[in-house]
Amino acid sequence: MSTKTKTVERNGTSKTSGSISVWHKAFTTNSEWPDKDEFLDVIYWARQALGIILGIIWGLVPLKGFLGLLLFALVNAGIIYLYFSNFQNVDEEEFGGAWELTKEGFMTSFAGFLVTWIIIYSGLYYE
Repeated sequence: MSTKTKTVERNGTSKTSGSISVWHKAFTTNSEWPDKDEFLDVIYWARQALGIILGIIWGLVPLKGFLGLLLFALVNAGIIYLYFSNFQNVDEEEFGGAWELTKEGFMTSFAGFLVTWIIIYSGLYYE
């Protein structure tokens, strides 16, 4: 039996020691998310990693133009939607609806994707 103790940090938030880590909850299906900000952080950072990975793939393939942009938007939104609706099975209404979760961190992910895509593509295919 584990003992959980609460400590108050400098900024006034409480942190429970002995609880399951965010990483473990992010990769475990149907995890409990009592702190909504933790789940939104997981969505945000997963989207950033996904944007960079897709930028590398699009640069290597080599995709160009509107097709690459459209595919990025569809793949990025689709994977995140499947993650929170099927893998985590969260109640979207607790987080403001499916649209709020789907757009969480999209623009910063898009920026990271564009930078990565442009650098990889330009490095490989321009002389």
